[in-house]
Amino acid sequence: MSKELLSGNEAIARGAYEYGVRVAAAYPGTPSTEILENIANYPEIASQWSPNEKVALEVGIGASFAGARTVVAMKMVGVNVAADPLLTLAYTGVNGGLVLISADDPGIHSSQNEQDNRFYGRFARIPVIEPSDSQEAKDFLGEALNISEMLDTVVLYRTTTRISHSKSMVQIGSREDHPLLPYVKNIHKNLMIPNFARMRQPDVLDRFERMVQYAETSPLNIIEWGDRRIGIITGGISYQYVKEVCPDASILKLGLSYPLPNDMLHEFAAGVEKVIVIEELEPFLLELVRLAGINAVESGLPRIGELTPAMVGHAVSRAMGEHDVFMAPTAPEEAPVRPPVMCPGCPHRAVFYILNKLKLTVTGDIGCYTLGALPPLNAMDMFMDMGASIGLALGMEKANPEFARRTVAVIGDSTFLHSGMTGLLDMVYNNSTGTVVILDNATTAMTGHQEHPATGKTLMGEQTARADLELICKGLGAKRVRVIDPFQTKELEAAIKDELAANEVSVIIARRPCVLLERKQTTPMECDPEECRHCNLCMKLGCPSMRLEEGHPEINEALCAGCGLCSSICPFHALKQGEKADD
Repeated sequence: MSKELLSGNEAIARGAYEYGVRVAAAYPGTPSTEILENIANYPEIASQWSPNEKVALEVGIGASFAGARTVVAMKMVGVNVAADPLLTLAYTGVNGGLVLISADDPGIHSSQNEQDNRFYGRFARIPVIEPSDSQEAKDFLGEALNISEMLDTVVLYRTTTRISHSKSMVQIGSREDHPLLPYVKNIHKNLMIPNFARMRQPDVLDRFERMVQYAETSPLNIIEWGDRRIGIITGGISYQYVKEVCPDASILKLGLSYPLPNDMLHEFAAGVEKVIVIEELEPFLLELVRLAGINAVESGLPRIGELTPAMVGHAVSRAMGEHDVFMAPTAPEEAPVRPPVMCPGCPHRAVFYILNKLKLTVTGDIGCYTLGALPPLNAMDMFMDMGASIGLALGMEKANPEFARRTVAVIGDSTFLHSGMTGLLDMVYNNSTGTVVILDNATTAMTGHQEHPATGKTLMGEQTARADLELICKGLGAKRVRVIDPFQTKELEAAIKDELAANEVSVIIARRPCVLLERKQTTPMECDPEECRHCNLCMKLGCPSMRLEEGHPEINEALCAGCGLCSSICPFHALKQGEKADD
C-alpha cells in the first residue's frame, strides 16, 4: 500500500471509495465542498449535487433503504436545512450504512454563524464521530459505516474547517466489496405516520443503550497514558493542539464523541490527579463528563472561535496551578489581511453599483454577491440564510407597503434553486408587489464553480436537462419576468425603476456568466488622463484592477478583465479599451 498527502476532505472521499460507498449526495458549502468533488473521481460511486441539503439527505435515505452504503455531505448550517428528515431518520434507522457529514466552521471563516453540530447527535440520539487528522478522516468513515449498519442508525460525522482543509499523510488501500443489502418492505419501520412513530420510540431508546455499550469498546476511543498529574479529555482537531503542547500528558482521545464511554471515563479519571476537557466551541464534552460524575476542572477556554496551541497550553498550565508549564511554540507573525472582493469583470458589480446609485433597500442572500454589502458598493442591507432574501423583502412590504417601491431582493441562480423558489411563490400567492433580482452567473461560484440544475451538467460531467429560470418564475405565478445583461447599465437601471413601479411581483434575471468560467484573453481598459476630470466615479465600483494615481485611475493590465463596466459609467469617456494584450 502507498501513502499520499491528502486533505481531510480528500481523505473522506478516499474512505468512501475504499469502504464500499455506492451513492453520495451533497449541496456544496465550504468547508465541505471538496468531499463530493473528489468522490466524483470514483466512477464506482453514483455522485450528485442536489438542489439543497434536505433533498441530498432524502436521496441518501432512499439509497440506504435500497441497501447501498451512502454518504451525504454538507456544511454545518446545511444540517439545519436537512434537520426535518434527519430527526425522523433517527426513528426509522437505516438499511445500508448511512453517514451524514457535517463540516463545522469554528471561527466563522465562511459562514453566517458559528454553531456546534455535536448537539444534533444528542438531540437525535445518534452517534457522533470526529476524526483528528486525514488518516482518521479516511479510517473513521469506514468505522462510521460499520456502526451505522451494526446499530441501525445514521451516523453524524463531524469535521471542522481545519480537519477539512489541512493535509497529512494517508495510507491508501483498495476498495472493499459491499454488495447491496436486500430491501424488505417494512412500513412499521420506514413509514412514520404518528402511530408507527410511537411504536418506534422504544426502539430508539433501546438502540441508544446499545450505542452506549458499544462506546466502551469502540476502537475510536483510546487512552494514552503519560504524566498522571493531569488527564486531558479531548478529540477532533483539539487533540492535535493538545499533542503539540502537552505531548507527555495522559489523554483520553474521543473519536466517538457521543455517546461517551462511561466506564472508560471513570477509569481515566481514577488514573490521574486532575481532569480537564479541551474542546472547541461549546462545552459539549464537559457537560457530559460532569453528568457522568467526573469533576473536571474549568479550562477557561473561550466558547467562540478556533483554539490555538497557545490557548491550550495556558489552559492546561492553569489547571495544574502552575505558570505556563505547557507553552506552544511562538507563532509566526500573521500576514496582512486582504479583504474579500468581487473579481475584476464580475457581473454582480454592475447590479450593486446601480442599486447603490438608486439608494434602495436591498435584502440579500448567500453567494459571491454578498460582497456587494462591503465598501465602496455598500449596496446590501441584510441577509440571514440561503433563500431568505425574498421572504425578507415580502415581510418588509407586509409591515409597510411603501417598502415595495424602494426594496429589491437579490439572490443568485444556485441559491434561488436551493431555497428561493418557495419565497417567490409566497410573494405571488400573498399579493406582493415586490421586485426580485436573480443574479444568474451560470454556476455556484462562491464554493468553486459547481454545477447546479440550471447549468445543464451533473457533478459527474453528464449532460442533463437545464432548468429554465424564466419558465420557473412564470410557473410560480410571476408575470413580469425579464432578462438583462448587467453590463448594459442604462437598461439595467431603467428596468429596476420600471419594476419597482409595477403593481405586481417582478423578476429581473441579470444574466452573464461568471468571469472565471471562461478565461478569455481580453483587451484591458486604460485611462486617458487628458479626458479624466478626477470625479472618481469609477472608483465607486471597487474593481481590484483600478487604483488612483495622481488623481486619476490607473488600471493594472494583468488584473483587468476588459469588461468595460468602468467605461459605461464614466461621464467624460476617459476610460476606453487599450492596446491588445500580448500573449
